[in-house]
Amino acid sequence: MILSPFRLLCATGLFAIFSSTISKSPVLPLFASHLGAGPSEVGFVAAISAFTGVVFSFPAGIFADRIGKRKMLLFSSIIFSTAPVLYLFVTQIWQLALVRFYHGFSTAIFLPVAMAFVSELFHKERGEKMGWFSTSTLIGRFMAPLAGGTIIGAMALNQSEAFVGVYVVCGIAGAATFLIALFLPNSAEAHPQKQTWTETLSAFKQVAADRAIVLTCAVEAAILFAYGTFETFLPLYAVSAGISPYKVGVFLSAQVITLALSKPVMGRFSDRHGRKPQIFFGAMVGALCIACFSFFSSFIPLLFVSIAFGMSLSIVTSATSAYIADLSNKQARGSAMGLLGSIMDIGHTTGPLLSGIIAAHFGFAQAFICASFVLVAAAVIFRAALKIQQN
Repeated sequence: MILSPFRLLCATGLFAIFSSTISKSPVLPLFASHLGAGPSEVGFVAAISAFTGVVFSFPAGIFADRIGKRKMLLFSSIIFSTAPVLYLFVTQIWQLALVRFYHGFSTAIFLPVAMAFVSELFHKERGEKMGWFSTSTLIGRFMAPLAGGTIIGAMALNQSEAFVGVYVVCGIAGAATFLIALFLPNSAEAHPQKQTWTETLSAFKQVAADRAIVLTCAVEAAILFAYGTFETFLPLYAVSAGISPYKVGVFLSAQVITLALSKPVMGRFSDRHGRKPQIFFGAMVGALCIACFSFFSSFIPLLFVSIAFGMSLSIVTSATSAYIADLSNKQARGSAMGLLGSIMDIGHTTGPLLSGIIAAHFGFAQAFICASFVLVAAAVIFRAALKIQQN
């Protein structure tokens, strides 16, 4: 059976994100500590790959518009397949930092370019298909910590061999990513037009100057700011309230499952009913949910709020990517998705940093409320600015 380009892309996304996630969750902090890293060094190493996304997602989108999306996806798949091998030779923390920086290129390139590829394949069903692609990556993101944790748990008596086992599995998934990517078509367009660098840069300037695109990226960055606060500090907040780490894992897993199941549905909803109201409504629901974490300290309420927050993430992110694709022309779609990737990584990275400062001085509850204010501000500015632009 010959798979369609879209199914090939979904399969590539599943293995790519599985490979990327298993390299860091839960192994990365354990491996860094095994090498002698302190808490600050562990945090630094964990932030490096996200920093790569901030810096290189936008250039990756520009190059995809210039030389083709398939070539960029193949390039990222080469990194997915080679980076895991380098972990096997790491003996010092600075070496781990370098490998994480190199590995970060893979997702910095892959995700925005793949989303641009999906947006070219579909027009009327764009939101729904982007949702299905996101679901395929979420399946990989969900399975990876389970696989990594199982390997580490099964080899608990020999940590060194456990780390090797995790990165071998990581390498196998990376190799599968490369093999599947080889079968992707050259372009989603029947007759792609070659661009000169002048045309590419002109398209890039149009994207960067488009207020609607930038504001949409800002809303996604804001909800990822809130999500970064959630995933970093809810475990600490819950454990301090007497909730077991196992139950904390239930919060996180329930949220991933909610995202995976609802994204295609929310994408289809945005296709039929419009994207701007959905983005605003989802952001306001997300702001309410992240604030609610500060008012509860028992398992059942926190579980329901976690699921509701996951639903708000799905509502917003299933519409933002599709809306940015709608706003950009095909010559600049890679640049637009790259801009989204860079700005959302800024939000995801700064969320834990700024909320950590607030939590250290005022407590976890105030950190959640601050994240809520950030999200409300982004949503209100998004709605007001687009209304002014329409008038």
